[in-house]
Order: sequence, then C-alpha cells, then structure tokens
Amino acid sequence: MAVGTAAQEVGLKRGEFAIAVHLGLIRLMVPRDGGRPMVGRDEIERLRSQDGFPEALRERVRTVGTAEGARQLGISPDRFTRFARAGCLTPITFYLNRYRAIVWLYLADELTGFAAREPQLLTGRSPGWLRDRLEGGADCRAGNWRSRRVERLLSLTEDPWARVAVLADTLDPVQLAEVVDDPYERAYLARLRPGPAFGPTGPVWARETMAHLMRADEPDELLWRRVNLIMELDNAREVRSAPRPGGDRRAFPSPASEHAPAPDPRADADADARSKFQSRSRSRSGPESDLVPGVPSSVPPSPCPVPGPVHAPTGAAEPVVGLLARIGLRRRTSREANRRQSPPGRAPFGG
Repeated sequence: MAVGTAAQEVGLKRGEFAIAVHLGLIRLMVPRDGGRPMVGRDEIERLRSQDGFPEALRERVRTVGTAEGARQLGISPDRFTRFARAGCLTPITFYLNRYRAIVWLYLADELTGFAAREPQLLTGRSPGWLRDRLEGGADCRAGNWRSRRVERLLSLTEDPWARVAVLADTLDPVQLAEVVDDPYERAYLARLRPGPAFGPTGPVWARETMAHLMRADEPDELLWRRVNLIMELDNAREVRSAPRPGGDRRAFPSPASEHAPAPDPRADADADARSKFQSRSRSRSGPESDLVPGVPSSVPPSPCPVPGPVHAPTGAAEPVVGLLARIGLRRRTSREANRRQSPPGRAPFGG
C-alpha cells in the first residue's frame, strides 16, 4: 500500500510516520525502477502485533520543541538551547515557522535517556568544555542532524551507487564536481538521490532549506564528507560503471574479475600529485601525521563531534597520502593535463 494509506492504518500522522521510517521502526519497499516507496501489508500486521500498539509506537516517535523539552528535563529553555548548540542533544527533524526560521524538534524518548546519562549537566554550573564550545560560536544542531540522517540513509541500502548518492547530497555542486569529475556519473547520482517517504512536499523555499541543511558547511566536516565520498565512489566504479548515453560505458574492473585491469589514465595524474604532496610534506618541520585527520597531533579538536566513521569499502584501503592528494591536488593536476592537451587559444573543456 502507499505510505499515506499505511500511515492511516497504523494511526500516525505524516510527520510521525516519516520519523518512524527514519528510525527504522517501519520498513519501506523501494521499487527498483525508482518509483514511490510502498509498505507491505505484512509490515502493517507486524506493527499491529506489537505490545502496546499504537500508543507505544506513537510514544517512540513523539517529538518536542525547545520549550517542551526544557520542561521535560526540568531546566530553562536557554540552558536547553545551550546543550543543543554544544552538541549534547541531536535534533531528529525540523520545521519552518511563519518567519521561515528553522525550529528544531527532538525525540522525547532521547531526552529521557540524556537526563538519565548526564544528570550532573542539568544542575549547577556548566562544565568548562561546554562553555568553551559556546564561546567559540559552536552550533552543532545542523551538523548533528545531518550526520544522523546520512548514517541512517547509508544503513538502508547496500547498492554502491546509492551510497555514493547519499554522500554526494552533502556537497554543493561545485565541490561535488571537484570529486566526481564525470558529468554522466553526476547525472546518475542525481537520479539516485534519496527523497522523503511522501515525496517532495511543501513550498519550494522549504525544499530549498532542506537541501541547504543537507550540505556540510564546516571545514572539518567538508573534508570528512569528501574522504567518504571518494572511497565510496572508487568502490562503486569497481562494482559497475554509471550508465552512459548510447551504451558507451567505461570499463571498470570487477572485484571478482580474473583479467588484469585496463590502464587508468588518471593513474599518472594521481602518481604525479602524490609525489608533489610527498615532496612538500618532507619539507615541513613537523611529522606527516599532523596532516592526517584522526592521527594524534597538537591541533585542538573540532568544537563539534566528529560527523561519523569513514565508511571504507571492502578490500584494501587506499594509502592516506594518495587520498589526500586526490582531495587537494587531483583537480588541479587534471586541469593542467587538459590545458596541455588543448589547442592554443582555447580553454580546456569544462574549465
């Protein structure tokens, strides 16, 4: 049945049903042709057979705003907002009020767990680390919401290109073109971009706000997303190539292939970029590990929590230096190669 009908069958509002899907409480059936998701009747029967249905299901997806959440924790709304901005509380969803301002909502069940885990934060003076984050202008609400959504979407699919599409949604078009330089691959990712369970709803400006919030905006998170995207993209290219017009597909070696892989024209550019990066790294006074995220160094940690683990595909991991070269130098190396191949007086294609 359609998701709207399924929401009525289990006694949930559309927003509550979407949260239940996001939390994995309700499983959807997504057609292979990319049509609207459906809900199996056996899934409805499974929900109805649970203890305490439907009140227990409604309580698990119940959300509260800042004022109600503060009353639940027994603190002031200002202190509640400080906890959320510092990354102690993660929003589950949001809506836009009449002034088009973002209003974050939180799971009531998670607030109860937070009060049980951190009772010392609810009374007395705030700890020094929390004050330092807030004085530094930290606001982790959008980043935490984004990380939560990305992790959930990645857990819902095992298709390599669908996973790449989830991560590609966290970069703006310019940065995405720097990582995914093939326009046919970007078009394929646009078709695979995950959408809400009920399809595009609401005014255009509300959908634009949603798209804006999905994009990383902090330097550390941007680097993190690009690293994950590159690793997932390499894995997807090995599994199968993206569709191309006229049946012209680039041959990418399969992980189970017994034939030697075809020469990759990007290998020389990556090797050149890697050698340049290594030569510059040797000239630095500090160790090379200071340049690699996750390696202990004297650099202070980011004010917000790390977005999440690097989703490394199965198989041998790429050397870290080569990965950093691809992030920072492959685009420039590719442009230089195109400039050398272009005839005098003409800009390279796509430049």
